[in-house]
Amino acid sequence: MAETHAKLAELDPVWARINTEATAAIKDEPLLGGLIHSSILHHKTIEAALAYRTSMKLGAEEMPEQLLREICDMAYADDPELGQAARADIVAVYDRDPACDRFILPMLFFKGFQAIQAYRVANWLWRTDRRDMARFFQMRCSEVFGVDIHPAARIGKGIMIDHAHSIVIGETAVVGDNVSMLHSVTLGGTGKEEEDRHPKIGDGVLIGAGAKVLGNIKVGHCSRIAAGSVVLQEVPPCKTVAGVPAKIVGEAGCDQPSVAMDQLLGVR
Repeated sequence: MAETHAKLAELDPVWARINTEATAAIKDEPLLGGLIHSSILHHKTIEAALAYRTSMKLGAEEMPEQLLREICDMAYADDPELGQAARADIVAVYDRDPACDRFILPMLFFKGFQAIQAYRVANWLWRTDRRDMARFFQMRCSEVFGVDIHPAARIGKGIMIDHAHSIVIGETAVVGDNVSMLHSVTLGGTGKEEEDRHPKIGDGVLIGAGAKVLGNIKVGHCSRIAAGSVVLQEVPPCKTVAGVPAKIVGEAGCDQPSVAMDQLLGVR
């Protein structure tokens, strides 16, 4: 058994660490044993665990958990990038959220992480022309998590959505890798146009709570958007914008704003 765990840790250190933490969590809180066993320890891979967890969260009388789990299993089997992105998301949450001191927490308790994984399956459905089912995932994700991400949106890996209340990401939005955003962020349109109408967020961007980025505009790599800002014009790379409407107020202040999570505008 020790040899098996050693091989698992070598091949998939994220999943191995989650299993170790799960065993310790049961010792600390035995009443959570059923939840932790069914959600984590019962599964051989992180993909299987995510398929189970997503189906249990989104299942409803009109669409039973078992059917949703089969869809999720198909998605993870068909596109290995979904599982790799989930691993990157877990590490991102652990690295950036001071409330996250274990890898196990996003999988069990953090709706921002769970919503992103549900979106990833919905996006796979959209890309494989199962668009009505993709919309069902979107609907249930909005109802359960309060996170409304159109399944056609393109979102990278290493994403951290903190708290995740009232997140809205539109159909033609693009979000790069290693982006962090807080609650009540909107990546929306500005009218009824039907073509490319949503923001394009670069890698390493930090979007503060309540910020609204509207229209087919680019937000450059490693920039910062201050909380409560309304962004209507393009943001150059490595800048900080703030206000309504948002204006450039300085440099980003570091190489990776989304990792540093520094939301102070020059105040120390």
